[in-house]
Amino acid sequence: MSAEPPTTAPPASALLQACRALLAPLAELAIARGLHYSDLDELLRAAFVEAALAAHPDVATSRAVSRVSAATGLHRREVSRLMQAEPITEGKRSPATQVFTRWLSDPALQPGDAFLASLPRQGPAPSFESLAQSVTKDVHPRSLLEELCRLGLTRVDEATDRVELLRDRFAPAGDEPRMLGFLASNVGDHLRAATANVLADAPPHLEQALFADELSRSSVQQLQPLVREQWQQLLRTLAPEVQKLIDDDKAQQRAQDQRLRVGLYAYSAPMAPATAPEPAAAKSAPARRRPE
Repeated sequence: MSAEPPTTAPPASALLQACRALLAPLAELAIARGLHYSDLDELLRAAFVEAALAAHPDVATSRAVSRVSAATGLHRREVSRLMQAEPITEGKRSPATQVFTRWLSDPALQPGDAFLASLPRQGPAPSFESLAQSVTKDVHPRSLLEELCRLGLTRVDEATDRVELLRDRFAPAGDEPRMLGFLASNVGDHLRAATANVLADAPPHLEQALFADELSRSSVQQLQPLVREQWQQLLRTLAPEVQKLIDDDKAQQRAQDQRLRVGLYAYSAPMAPATAPEPAAAKSAPARRRPE
């Protein structure tokens, strides 16, 4: 035991190691898509300036450049240039995406444990027209349907005049700009949650993971459908509750200025050579499973 109080700052080596782990897949993506270091360097400088300004919200305007320069290590002239740049704003979910999510999660469209895979194109509920109008009345249902068809999420059966749902999740394969948008939104918020937990005295966000090693490739393949089913169950349970609260907030005229993202991810890869286990016949201990 030590009589010295624990330090509140993470060791520099641990912080750098964490940053390196975060940057490795980002560098892989950049190299694969021909993005040069100079492009990311500009973004990193701007991110440092934004973070420094957020950390010192009460600093006087006349001293902001000096304070940011001291906090980031960037030259004052560089800080001044970056502070004058236009900020990048986050986009909102498109109405078409909201219609797709509502279709999968609305209890009225879920007889039993499944969801209705097709709806009449027009008419009273349940129909695609009523579904679209429950999300927004600012965009015509026909326009929303055309966008969902373009994304490969639905199709129209002209013979029956019904709209068929083609997929049970919104993963826009083949549409790289949208996939990059999901990467930025999902991984960005996951990282924000983890960062806030590190910086706070008490972790304010749920951020947990189950980690297992010493699995065979076939075992991982058996687990993947189970994980996907867990997500579908979570979506069917949580999405209606979220929508109910949104509607209640609107009806009660509460300030609707908060956002929430709940996600689930699974990743598998070969174990690092240095930690790969010996053949099973030479080992007596069972495979380890540990929460993180």
